[in-house]
Amino acid sequence: MVQISHRGHFLRPNESGNEMRQFQFEYVDSDTFEEELREFWTWCDVNCPPRKIFQVFTEILEPDVVNEVCDIIHTIFPDDLYMGCSTSGNIVNCQLSTRITVVCTIFEYASTKVELYQYDLTKNSIDEITGQILAEAEKCSWLKAIEMFFTIPEGSTTRFCDGLKEVRSDVQIFGAVSCSDDITSNACYVFSSVGSFSSKSILIVFYGGEDFYVSSINVTGWKPLGRKFHVTKSEGSILYELDGIPAYDVYRKYLNIKNDENFFYNTLEFPLFYEHNNTTILRTPVASNADGSLTMTSDIDVGSIVRISYGDPGTIVESIRQDSRVMRDFQPDLLHIFSCAARLTFWTSKEPTYEIQPFKDISQSVGFFSHGEFLRTSGNLNQHNVTLVIAAMREGPIDTAAAVSAQAEETMLSKVPLVSRLATFISMTSLELESINQQLESANQKLKVAAIIDGLTGLYNRKEIEHQIEVSLSNIESDPFSIIMLDIDNFKQVNDTYGHQEGDAVIIALANILNNEQSAYKQKISAGRWGGEEFMMLLHDTNASTAAFIADLIRQCFANTTFQIARTQTVSLGVTQAGSDDTLDGLCSRVDDALYKAKKTGKNKVVVL
Repeated sequence: MVQISHRGHFLRPNESGNEMRQFQFEYVDSDTFEEELREFWTWCDVNCPPRKIFQVFTEILEPDVVNEVCDIIHTIFPDDLYMGCSTSGNIVNCQLSTRITVVCTIFEYASTKVELYQYDLTKNSIDEITGQILAEAEKCSWLKAIEMFFTIPEGSTTRFCDGLKEVRSDVQIFGAVSCSDDITSNACYVFSSVGSFSSKSILIVFYGGEDFYVSSINVTGWKPLGRKFHVTKSEGSILYELDGIPAYDVYRKYLNIKNDENFFYNTLEFPLFYEHNNTTILRTPVASNADGSLTMTSDIDVGSIVRISYGDPGTIVESIRQDSRVMRDFQPDLLHIFSCAARLTFWTSKEPTYEIQPFKDISQSVGFFSHGEFLRTSGNLNQHNVTLVIAAMREGPIDTAAAVSAQAEETMLSKVPLVSRLATFISMTSLELESINQQLESANQKLKVAAIIDGLTGLYNRKEIEHQIEVSLSNIESDPFSIIMLDIDNFKQVNDTYGHQEGDAVIIALANILNNEQSAYKQKISAGRWGGEEFMMLLHDTNASTAAFIADLIRQCFANTTFQIARTQTVSLGVTQAGSDDTLDGLCSRVDDALYKAKKTGKNKVVVL
């Protein structure tokens, strides 16, 4: 029997419509299907819809049966497009169908356009495919949405997603990965009227036109739990380490999940909550490996922050109920629903389509349970897992008379599930602890800096520069070095004449010159305040001659500095090169003697000893 339904009531063939409609069939056998399809052809011949497309979804992995269905469609409707894929369960009007489901979408507006493409992954690289999609999209100024159907990729889909970033920003992109009734199997396929029956292909459908409108959302409902983990080692979809420990150990330690044949099913409730491209993505472990790594459903980048999440049924349903209101306001003619097969497994204690029932009264719907879901948000296309993606389509403007205002809509005080409250409590306390730890780390870092930095000049203090000289002496064979000792000439007179504030300005000016030298030579020079107006410099991989040259540059630079009150001042410098038999006291005494000689012989000069 041909089902011609429209917003919940029977639409007779002689009634006129002004919006998209779906004709739904369930394949039982070829004779019955052909009879129903010919009846439908008669309706089309009378009503003359301007455009239509057939979609076929099936849990049956037998090519002969599927090809038979496609042949019947092509025989009766040779000029129309058809496409489809294998699934882990078909969705028809928010109900589960395990047969072969055939849906024909009728477009009532002549302005609506649909184009179909199939790309063979064995003949084209991902870059070639995305390049072709971009080229086709550029030609179609009418394009409003791109729908995608993948076979399970051998590697990551990240490259593909990134390749479509240049698609015009107002174009919606959504879709899913085909699947089978065994969620752990890679067996799947896609097929179409423009390609072939294939286990390694991508189907692309373009929708658009001036009277075509589309909106899309994704719903997770899972809540993050506990502390954050940093991804410290990963490669593609293999997650090796979280915070430096094997990734599996996180599931073992915090959730007591064993590494056995039930690992996949036990982690379905606890995927990783992953912030990526300004959206929330869930990543489910597919398997735990012998080295403690986890095989994930898709990439997780090194440096990312993840948290274990928990699927609470009450929270999920409440989240979906809220999003269904958004879809209702859009007034769709039909919904395309892609739900992760993991969610189907999650709801085994209830009806398989329990969570999508809030969408049932909004409009007709079709879709399937998938191996992964795609949605473009904030300009970025992402592959999701354990997620519900819904695309709402409509022809023509919103019926304002039928729109339900927020004030008129009945409001209900929903009871937040206890588990959800506990999850929120755990998450908030974890975040507060993390914040406290960050504050402590920041305070400790400031204390460490304060312990080695001179407060007035920002250079190292005497204790630290002494320590660095001592360390350098222990490595003198591999790192010969020299030191420079500086003292501002007649500094007591500056303080006595102009005051300590001006004296500090003179000290800071010399410190800034030394700091500039540190910056110029990066790790080669360290400078510190030795005490009062005295300074010490450590020059790695530098002999006495080069050190003297640098010292004289500092002398000239300081002599050419003009102060607002103290005018110009000078500095004397002593230089010496460290020897293999030097001690810290002996080396510092020798450079002090060089400085003393510079002072006694006229000041504003450099002396080398």
